[in-house]
Amino acid sequence: MNTNETMMQYFEWYLPNDGFWWKRCSAKAENLRDLGITQVWLPPAYKGTCQEDVGYGVYDLYDLGEFDQKGTVRTKYGTKDEYLEAIRAFHDAGIQVFADIVLNHRMGGDATEEVTAVADSPENRNQQVAGERKVQVWSRFTFPGRHGKYSRFTWNHTHFTGTDWDEKSRASDVIFRFTGKHWDPDVDPEKGNFDYLMGMNVDMDNPEVVSEMQRWLKWYIRETGVDGLRLDAVKHISFPFYRALLSEIRTSMGRAFPAVGEYWSGDVERLQYYLHMVDDEMSLFDVALHYNFFNVARGNMALGHVFDNTLVQRRPDRAVTFVDNHDTQHGQSLQSFVEDWFKPLAYAMILLRQEGVPCVFYSDYYGNPAQGMPMVPNLGKLIKLRARYAYGEQVDWRGGDHMIGWVRRGDAEHRESGMAVVLSDGEPGSLRMEMGAEHAGETFYDALGNCPEPVLIDAEGFGEFQTAGRSASVWVRSGALEDLVVNE
Repeated sequence: MNTNETMMQYFEWYLPNDGFWWKRCSAKAENLRDLGITQVWLPPAYKGTCQEDVGYGVYDLYDLGEFDQKGTVRTKYGTKDEYLEAIRAFHDAGIQVFADIVLNHRMGGDATEEVTAVADSPENRNQQVAGERKVQVWSRFTFPGRHGKYSRFTWNHTHFTGTDWDEKSRASDVIFRFTGKHWDPDVDPEKGNFDYLMGMNVDMDNPEVVSEMQRWLKWYIRETGVDGLRLDAVKHISFPFYRALLSEIRTSMGRAFPAVGEYWSGDVERLQYYLHMVDDEMSLFDVALHYNFFNVARGNMALGHVFDNTLVQRRPDRAVTFVDNHDTQHGQSLQSFVEDWFKPLAYAMILLRQEGVPCVFYSDYYGNPAQGMPMVPNLGKLIKLRARYAYGEQVDWRGGDHMIGWVRRGDAEHRESGMAVVLSDGEPGSLRMEMGAEHAGETFYDALGNCPEPVLIDAEGFGEFQTAGRSASVWVRSGALEDLVVNE
């Protein structure tokens, strides 16, 4: 039976550094399967600059919590064996695992080198602000704790284009671009050129680097058995790089291998341009939709325009939709957390429509006590509703700028499938929507419990479906209601 795909980002930024995360993943695999999750995106599994590193301060891609490096054997999340066991647990539950791949930069070098560099402006990387000088940079990565296991490749300054730290002068107010190097032109144009992000910036034009990245990724997939990739910071990496890398990986594996990229821009034109540049070799997170959610929740946009200029509107075949993630959490550089009252509406929009693949954020499902963030009400029900009943033809309806709705008419393959959804970012109201003549005489109930009175479908297949103010209602038949108990 065909089942809707649903991804969950199974981590958040502020997880405790206790080394038990991979074990928690193993323990929750069957619960997530029963909920309706078909894919999990796990955090970066390799060694960072210290044990507390969330995974994006990459030190050694080959150390998955196996070697005594950076003062620890395990990572924040646990050991390599525990990571592999978590992947097996998800596979046993029928859930695909997406690995978080961070290739743009390296941090925590083992030794410094003296190199010649020029200084570029952090706010306009096309503007040189100082001439050549000698700088001392942390560009030697020798991985002494690994002793050459898995790969004898070591890194030096020739494998990088620049950095923002000079150990000699203790300066970090400019970006040092190494003599003979240039910022890749095929990157996002923010800050003039957004090749450089942080740490030691990897030179994706260096043939040795390209060969090593190919070797590493093939090793990683074989070693772990992951099913897909979440690609970090793709807007900072030469656009042709991932096109070639993914093509090479799929050719060597002899099969399709899904990937979703993080191109952090609310400009849908940039997202579409990137897809064109990589020949649609990946999907992208719909950052434009996230910002529309953020703006509707704050009253800066009407709900009726929420899908305008989004990837799910323009390229639904390549859109991974989401409400929030670890980068948008409070205290992070991309902080843009969607307000609590609007989250049930936002999740209804990504989970119950036919376009795109939705990604549920861990903290929205479980809550985040460390930041005082509650669980999103009824999120478990919405995930189950997607898995079991959000099928069939979709027809959109609208009641002005502040009320939208749609119906899914159901199909023969999924028993009791079909639903009507009504959302309002303002006053209570209703929409008269057509479920179809095949549903005439049936009674529908609000699965979220916001509207207590049932709706009877008339002889023409129409029903008057209500919603409360600033709320969502999902109308299903009574048989569907019986299957919505959520086991955490």
